[in-house]
Amino acid sequence: MSGHSHWATIKRRKGAADAKRGQAFSKCAKALTLAARKGTDPTMNLALRYALDEARAVNMPKDSIERAVRKGAGELDGQQIQEAVYEAYGPGGVAVIIETVTDNRNRTSAEIVKVLERHGGRLGQPNCVAWMFAKKGSITVTEFKDEEKLMDVALGAGADDLAETDDGFEVVTSPEALEGVKKALGEAGVPVARAELLQRPRSFVTLSESDARKVLSLMEALEGHDDVQKVHSNFDIDSDLLAKIQAG
Repeated sequence: MSGHSHWATIKRRKGAADAKRGQAFSKCAKALTLAARKGTDPTMNLALRYALDEARAVNMPKDSIERAVRKGAGELDGQQIQEAVYEAYGPGGVAVIIETVTDNRNRTSAEIVKVLERHGGRLGQPNCVAWMFAKKGSITVTEFKDEEKLMDVALGAGADDLAETDDGFEVVTSPEALEGVKKALGEAGVPVARAELLQRPRSFVTLSESDARKVLSLMEALEGHDDVQKVHSNFDIDSDLLAKIQAG
């Protein structure tokens, strides 16, 4: 919804300017290794295809990408990694889902708990907030102004919805339709800035200025953890308030 900001759009706007290059490569390598366990052909392995897209988006070197994929395929020795998903509550009662990839689950769990506690959050039980989200495909379009054409192409290719954002549009799809819609947009001349799978909130929690500052601090701390791949939350911050917070 235009005039409001959620974590996915805030993070996209912050973009690579705030990213630590080495950390971004490390996170992508873990995602590639994990995804490659299910096969090394990205046309058959969607998880690998998305991981490759993420790696290329941060300009990860080709040889590093290939090494991570080979490690996942068992062609190279390396530490065993696994997925771990945590559900939590943040300031203002917001729901948080934290996706991690780690070689030491006990260490990661302890560190995630510490990050939450330092920023006014707390770890919850499995499935305590998952029901508040739905897994969806999300396609970001920022350099295309013809909303009518965008809607026609996206919905015609099987998208569920089109939403205006502060920096363009978001095309929402089912997970299965994401690749098909992305391809259709490209063929129609619509530049896709980003395509990814997200845990999309079913509803949002509007935050006060005090809680908004705390939640943004928590989200950035979680994203800054080496083992964290993605963080999803259901908070909503008015765009004017967000501008005020970012201005200091």
